[in-house]
Amino acid sequence: MSTETTTATDQRADRPAFRYDAEMAGRIERKWQDFWESHETFHAPDPGEPGSEKPKVYLMDMFPYPSGSGLHVGHPLGFIGTDVLGRYLRMNGRNVLHPMGFDAFGLPAEQYAVQTGTHPRTTTEANIARYRQQLRQLGLGHDPRRSVSTTDIGFYRWTQWIFREIFESWYDTEAGRARPIAELRAALEDGSRPTPDGRAWAELSEGERRAVVDGHRLAYISEAPVNWCPGLGTVLANEEVTADGRSERGNFPVFRRNLKQWMMRITAYADRLADDLDRVDWPESVKAMQRNWIGRSEGARVRFPVVGGDTPIEVFTTRPDTLFGATYMVLAPEHPLVGSLVPEQWPEGTDTRWTGGAATPAGAVEAYRAEAARKSELDRQENRDKTGVFTGAYATNPVTGSPVPVFVADYVLMGYGTGAIMAVPAEDARDWDFAAAFGLPHVRTVQPPSGWEGGAYTGDGPTINSANDDISLDGLGVDEAKRAIIDWLASKGAGEGVVQYKLRDWLFSRQRYWGEPFPVVWDEHGPIALPAEQLPVVLPDVDDYAPKTYEPDDADSEPEPPLSRAAEWVEVELDLGDGPKRYRRETNTMPQWAGSCWYYLRYLDPENSERFVSAEAEAYWLGPDPAKARPGTTDPGGVDLYVGGVEHAVLHLLYSRFWHKVLFDLGHVSSEEPFRTLFNQGYIQAWAYTDARGTYVPAEEVVEDDQGGFTWNGGPVTREYGKMGKSLKNVVTPDEMCDRYGADTFRLYEMYTGPMDASRPWSTRDVVGPQRFLQRVWRNLVDETTGETTVVDAAPAEEILRPLHKAIAGVRADYPALHYNTAAAKLIELNNALTKRGTPVEREVAESLVLMLAPLAPHIAEELWEKLGHDATLAYATFPQADERYLVADTVEYPIQVNGKVRSRVTVAADAGQDDIRAAALADEKIVAALDGAAPKKVIVVPGRLVNVVR
Repeated sequence: MSTETTTATDQRADRPAFRYDAEMAGRIERKWQDFWESHETFHAPDPGEPGSEKPKVYLMDMFPYPSGSGLHVGHPLGFIGTDVLGRYLRMNGRNVLHPMGFDAFGLPAEQYAVQTGTHPRTTTEANIARYRQQLRQLGLGHDPRRSVSTTDIGFYRWTQWIFREIFESWYDTEAGRARPIAELRAALEDGSRPTPDGRAWAELSEGERRAVVDGHRLAYISEAPVNWCPGLGTVLANEEVTADGRSERGNFPVFRRNLKQWMMRITAYADRLADDLDRVDWPESVKAMQRNWIGRSEGARVRFPVVGGDTPIEVFTTRPDTLFGATYMVLAPEHPLVGSLVPEQWPEGTDTRWTGGAATPAGAVEAYRAEAARKSELDRQENRDKTGVFTGAYATNPVTGSPVPVFVADYVLMGYGTGAIMAVPAEDARDWDFAAAFGLPHVRTVQPPSGWEGGAYTGDGPTINSANDDISLDGLGVDEAKRAIIDWLASKGAGEGVVQYKLRDWLFSRQRYWGEPFPVVWDEHGPIALPAEQLPVVLPDVDDYAPKTYEPDDADSEPEPPLSRAAEWVEVELDLGDGPKRYRRETNTMPQWAGSCWYYLRYLDPENSERFVSAEAEAYWLGPDPAKARPGTTDPGGVDLYVGGVEHAVLHLLYSRFWHKVLFDLGHVSSEEPFRTLFNQGYIQAWAYTDARGTYVPAEEVVEDDQGGFTWNGGPVTREYGKMGKSLKNVVTPDEMCDRYGADTFRLYEMYTGPMDASRPWSTRDVVGPQRFLQRVWRNLVDETTGETTVVDAAPAEEILRPLHKAIAGVRADYPALHYNTAAAKLIELNNALTKRGTPVEREVAESLVLMLAPLAPHIAEELWEKLGHDATLAYATFPQADERYLVADTVEYPIQVNGKVRSRVTVAADAGQDDIRAAALADEKIVAALDGAAPKKVIVVPGRLVNVVR
């Protein structure tokens, strides 16, 4: 065993030589961290290895982005929580895998590279090293062999391989799963699947064949509306754009534009992504967010012929029963038909309110589209001021035969439906507002209730004003009217019933350097995936890490990513099976989401050079288990517990579920879901301070005055509560806490301050409470003068066995439920009983206390376990079991009320009858005094609860 750490060196004269303080805690913690590492304590056995016969548990945290500022005390909350559970489960005979890695691609390192010329890898690896040191300092029981970083070439080789698998797949709607693209090509070649235009496969040119196949791929190139920021030279995600349509970074204008981008066909999986939420054990709020994001809705696709045009305008509506009330149409500014609709001149009699003051329709539409491009989607959705312009074109309502004007307006988005709507002002509030602004008519098709005062009526009611020579919906309810009109539209070739989703295909490319290169090259016909044996495609070194930027208002500029300037890397000669040819590499990179879509799989087999994960490891750690199925479902498999913030409720979790389902369809994994159980931990919140300018100032420099006010640099500041972070300048680091109190105290404080799923306040001065508890545990078991234990081998008395086994039963219930705050409270209560009774402590009691404390404060527990004479780590010691004999109470305390007010308490035998309880209550001296010699009118005994005396 390791050598004694708690020596009496460098002690101050005014304290005992072996007192547990921050200095001693630091020595103990370093000792045991070294021990765990050298003895490979937390190496989880793989299938077939000794120890793998134990029931397995795969615990995982959402991995962090390694920023240069390191961890603050809010980051480890979930990490410590999963570590506590993992330690408890190991002590209960489980094979526990608890890995940690780093989500290391991303903008911060790239921005730093742009500013300094330092390669992003240099910065990233330095940041990872700092995070590793901080995580080690906290005593987290991670399996160090399993750690991965998304920027490791050996990792992103497999990210590229998975992208290649997705690219080489298509979704067979009849089979309801993804299949290799080679099977689609074979079906097209042998004629069992027709080509889109009906020609034989042999009649198509190579370019036409490639286009047909590429149109089915799960990863494909498409013109997509994106947030283009010329000032930054890159496309931005919606989350990176402010409500007023500017970039969060740099505050540059952002324009909505159609650009060629890589897309992932996640919409093919919309139903499965929604339906399989019933099979996973996730918070209902997260499931609701995912279902809302997917946005499944049933309705109809309706075609409105364009007057004088060839291509009809298609709309999706969930209320086809209101079609008779459609009095105008609106297209999103980005709609591809807008340009072809616009005539040279305004139609005679055009309302001047419709023209935007422009002389021609083209001028009006061009100006409006430019204006709309400057707005964020959020601003367009929430802005109540309805704006738009007439295109100069009319379409025909298919049920009335009447011409309806076609407008362009920014309240319609390309991201939902078809990017076009039929406007029914009488039954839609937005349409009503627009119609009022532009003088457009409304026709009610649903009868409002009696007393309706006007405006759009969006409720249910009988159908009115909805008849033509072929069909009448009048008098029908909404559902019946929907079915009737859909059948009629289908019979006329004017539409059909469809299921529509809010979910859009995933925009998957970025104009950045620090990301995974696509394993793709281009020839004259389009993209080609590189063979697996030619992976990885490694990022080249470049002289300039920034994309080409433009004047901030240059909305027509084109992206030029940093990789496009690496000419020798971009232009390449390769043999892809038909001889050496010249190709051009893809110069966009994947988004940061890519690595996080599958990292949980690589943890299982991080050194495998033949496969992204072995089939044996995946089946063992992630495979379905019928015993874990939710009621009425089958178990999809997945990580046993995934812990992270609710901010990832939709995108990360949805994207990783999509990737996993593709891998399942292709036979690469046995599990259908990546994460069987999800838990969202709360946040650490802390006081933040702003000065007179409204600028945040460093919280640690703020001084509280005698009157309860706060100042910084002599000036008053305002205090507010917020999530801890750099932006609020209220960061406290775990390094500070470990130095001042020790890692065990820090761990205990974070777990004790509240339930794991609740946000909680940070107060450094309150950390002393958990520290004093650990000091009292130490003093109860160790002589502070000699460093020897004071534990005796005598049998414990029943008076201490009862609180001991009560604590064991409670802690055993709390740990697996992640109720660490109440587990800690029970340990404090037990230790208080020991303190009150005094030393010495019996071995049975001492060892049980140490074992129960170990998951929360593992370093001090290991040290005490060693002092108690054990040669092996307690990481795999058996967790105590409660003895039922000591959980049955001998006595019961009854509060005694007089006329409803508690006046005293009495303790009686647990098996006392009501007469005995009544007699004991009336004999109590306080009750005697309260009655003042009078006989009570009534004495009510509620067994096990209270006695109520009525005067």
